[in-house]
Amino acid sequence: MAASAAPSGIQGTIGGGNLEWQALRAAQPLLTGEPAPSVRLRRLVLGRELGQCCGGVVQLWLERFTHADLPLLRRTASAILDGRGALIATELSARGVVRKLLAHRTGQWAGTDTGRGAHSKPGEGTVTGPGSGGQPRVQFSSAGAEHARLLERIEQDTAKLWLYGAGHVGQALIRLAAELPFEVTWVDSREELLPAPLPDNVHALCSRTPTDTVLTAPAAARFLVMTHDHALDYALCRKILERGQFAWLGLIGSKSKGARFRSRLARDGVALERIARLICPIGIEGVISKWPAAIAVGVAAQLLQGLETPAAEPRRSSAPMAGVFGGGCSSPDCAACSTASP
Repeated sequence: MAASAAPSGIQGTIGGGNLEWQALRAAQPLLTGEPAPSVRLRRLVLGRELGQCCGGVVQLWLERFTHADLPLLRRTASAILDGRGALIATELSARGVVRKLLAHRTGQWAGTDTGRGAHSKPGEGTVTGPGSGGQPRVQFSSAGAEHARLLERIEQDTAKLWLYGAGHVGQALIRLAAELPFEVTWVDSREELLPAPLPDNVHALCSRTPTDTVLTAPAAARFLVMTHDHALDYALCRKILERGQFAWLGLIGSKSKGARFRSRLARDGVALERIARLICPIGIEGVISKWPAAIAVGVAAQLLQGLETPAAEPRRSSAPMAGVFGGGCSSPDCAACSTASP
């Protein structure tokens, strides 16, 4: 969570409520320019001090960044954007505050730069960074009120979502995506349906041949297929499944549409274990409304649930492979049927 002295200068949250309010109050001396170390620690007992029935203890780490820290922050941002990730090691002692930007090298994080803020001093050495092997991304240790260390591993790990289709549900999903932890590439062949401006985390891609864009998506991408054309839907699903490398594939449509697509995919030679990764219908159970916004909410909830599943592990269809190749189709000209042209 970041706060500044400017009006409405708050970004992010630590959960809201009284805890966040107390954190902002404790940060005021750092924001008003009062003489103070650039790091302050505050330990709060949630039950006794904040009246929260859940109980427990929270350790607040309050840290001030100024213009003098811009070189460190810029190098950190560069490391994150180019995929290397960054580890910031901050040490608080009686001598002051030391900040180091560490680079990942052969399993360890080695010091490469030091942020020289108003109270920063140079430092050297290597550490084993957090965020790997099941470790948390933040590690805090202390030996008294004036001796503490914080390791923060920062990566650009926002989930990549490739959304095909700019119809009513696609438009509704984009409105939701503005507030969700996804980086969205929105693909459609109809430029007039890709509005501007878009949320910062959404990139519109107009392509006359959307299937050609599939191979440009990152290996851990999540795909949502909901175009205006069943034949295009099928071509996209087949291309994605044949590619193999992806975190999740969802297709808008009924159980019948899903069954027909799986049947044709099998006839077209797509491996059954790959076909099993096609999710159709999409959305969480219990949402029966057909309003585009309601469908979008159900799909967004399903995507959020999927963030808890490692990208390398395939999400399988809820329907068993035996029996999904049958079923009637609502249209004799369905693009997924063997009688229809691809």
